[in-house]
Amino acid sequence: MKSSSTILALVKKDLLLEMRQQYTLYGILLYVASTIFVVYLSMGQPDDAVWNGLFWIIQLFVCVNAVAKSFLAEGRGRMLYFYTVAGPVDFVLAKLIFNLLLMLIMSLLSLLIFSLLLGNPLQNFLKFTGIVCLGGISLSLVFTFLAAIAAKAQQQSAMMAIMGFPLIIPQLLLLMKISGTGFSDVIQAGWWQMVAMLAGLDILVVALAVILFPFLWKD
Repeated sequence: MKSSSTILALVKKDLLLEMRQQYTLYGILLYVASTIFVVYLSMGQPDDAVWNGLFWIIQLFVCVNAVAKSFLAEGRGRMLYFYTVAGPVDFVLAKLIFNLLLMLIMSLLSLLIFSLLLGNPLQNFLKFTGIVCLGGISLSLVFTFLAAIAAKAQQQSAMMAIMGFPLIIPQLLLLMKISGTGFSDVIQAGWWQMVAMLAGLDILVVALAVILFPFLWKD
């Protein structure tokens, strides 16, 4: 009971800070809107495959800007304070939950702007929206886990790039494969297995964060 109240308090703290500062929200909205507008000016309304690929590439950069800073923005003094009032598992779970919620909002806003500026070629909008939510969760979990590790390294940005590339590329390819069904009414063979694989990867990331972060916490 105490653990859940601590997690909720930490999530509430991050939400309040985000609502007061609003740097991430407005900055990412500007990035998404300007990027999509440039794509619209350069190529108009692309075909389905290009639309799908561009969406997930932009989601990747949105996640890096929104989520990866979660641990990097915490100073040493603030981390010492959290060390005295919360446990490592509570702290990392609070970060995972907050970044998950933030990325869900960013993903849905990106989908809305995409549909407005680049058209809506989706045959099954609700299915694609569900995949977008699942993809946003997956990206946020991976980059939160990577940010927790990189925050303890000297070259934090370099560590994020080195560790993130081999992890995120297969995930993006899987997301593009799964989301391709949103452009037709036909469900391809093995679609549910791929969705289950993606959900399994999310559970694995959470488990690794809970197991490994206490060792980083001691440093």
